Amino acid sequence: MIAVTGTTGELGGRVARRLADRGVAQRLVVRDAARAPALAGAEVAVADYADAAALRTALAGADTLMFVSASETDGRAGMHRGVVDAGVAAGVGRVVYTSFVGAAAAATFTFARDHWQTEEHLRATGVRHTILRDNLYLDEFPVLVWPDGVIRGPGGDGRIGAVARDDIADAAVAVLLDGDAHDGATYDLTGPATVSLAEAAAELTRAGGREVRYHDETADEAYASRAVYGAPDWEVAGWVTMYEAIANGEMDVLTDHVERLAGHPPVSLAEYLSTSGFPRPDAR
Repeated sequence: MIAVTGTTGELGGRVARRLADRGVAQRLVVRDAARAPALAGAEVAVADYADAAALRTALAGADTLMFVSASETDGRAGMHRGVVDAGVAAGVGRVVYTSFVGAAAAATFTFARDHWQTEEHLRATGVRHTILRDNLYLDEFPVLVWPDGVIRGPGGDGRIGAVARDDIADAAVAVLLDGDAHDGATYDLTGPATVSLAEAAAELTRAGGREVRYHDETADEAYASRAVYGAPDWEVAGWVTMYEAIANGEMDVLTDHVERLAGHPPVSLAEYLSTSGFPRPDAR
């Protein structure tokens, strides 16, 4: 039995659907049962990441936990530690966790620090585990475009080994189904090539038929331009430091881990855009 979290979201949902297609018994751990995907061979358990007792009940009897990290929120690292602890207390023997490339205690990208804390806690429990460090999602590039057609942020000329969610899901399922072959491993999941924000803007222009430009802001400009959203300071810091991490080269990571795990090469930004298109996003 594989317990999968985040199945109402983009990545967890992809993993769950792939497991269902393979006839794998799974338990979908969701906050709202009404939103759980209807999948053959899947049972549903209701638990919030912040509810330790509900999590222990939801994970009881599961052999493996596919732990899809929570959306960015204040105190996320503590919430993540609670999920790991609940899994261990429930007797889960193995955890596969979705982290972020460059996760480190002093990572420039503040949200990557949450992942580092979770990784360290996971290792300290002694439970068998595999860590999947995803690079920036290719799927997110359209979200970076503001309504005026500009990607703006202090990313400089930094490059990104961005990867599609579909490729991450394929790699995750391979890890889940390969038993103990990946115990203790940390994989950096990337696309086939790195791309700069200026290059990404050019690809979005070609694919969408309207001009997309990249404006390299200063840090002060970035904080000022995002002030209109009225978001809390920790969230704005995450948005801005993501770009600063790009400028510092912390996402300039390229590996063959997707191909090694999934058995096929990852798609490029141009390939992703040609098959998926991109809706008008909310800018960040």
